[in-house]
Amino acid sequence: MAIAIRKTVELKIQRQESPKAAPHCESFSIPYKDKMNIIICLMDIRRNPITKTGHRTTPVAWECSCLEEICGACSMVINGKVRQACSALVDQLEQPITIAPMTKFPLVRDLIVDRSVLFENLKRVKAWVPIDGTHDLGPGVRLDPELAQERYELSKCMTCGCCLEACPQVNDRSSFIGAAILNAVQLFNSHPTGAVLKGERLAAVMTGDGIADCGNAQNCAEVCPKSVPLITSIAKVNKDITKELLFGWLDK
Repeated sequence: MAIAIRKTVELKIQRQESPKAAPHCESFSIPYKDKMNIIICLMDIRRNPITKTGHRTTPVAWECSCLEEICGACSMVINGKVRQACSALVDQLEQPITIAPMTKFPLVRDLIVDRSVLFENLKRVKAWVPIDGTHDLGPGVRLDPELAQERYELSKCMTCGCCLEACPQVNDRSSFIGAAILNAVQLFNSHPTGAVLKGERLAAVMTGDGIADCGNAQNCAEVCPKSVPLITSIAKVNKDITKELLFGWLDK
């Protein structure tokens, strides 16, 4: 009689109890399940937080929500690459699987980071379509189908932070605003009503940590989970800024 071999998943997870605590790694070995992803691994560890050496530890802290690569909450560095844990399938990963938090955002605990800078920068560039009041304004502006499709691709951004994590310009010496925010500028400037604030948005990214800090490494496009055309967005925003500077100077 053949003896069934029990498969396991080997993981090495970076832990840190608080921002001021020293980081350390813990290894885990959990039973393999067909079609399991990293979130399932973390859930199994949470149910039984015992390390590979038999030491009982605290459950690993992480974030997740939709579990279908839409919310962007479960961004983390898996085997050296930033990605979504919900779409990272164990069968496609080399073991032991290393899991660490993103490094370009302040750490909260374990795999949780504070990405509020993304939302503060969205406010900075006025990432919304301005509508004054709640009274009936009549039918909305009809969009050309090609423009609507173009904007749909830009709207897929879920502010997951992957583009900032992969960008070499986002570091301790630079506060580069990042590709996600520049993409948002293009998204809302390309809307007929949103274009009312186009000048203000362009002015917001003309500063030292704005588009001028982009080094065109294009790492952002490589890691974007939704394949948002970030390079195209940045190029179009750069072109609009050039026009704004040129015609602004001619108008003086």
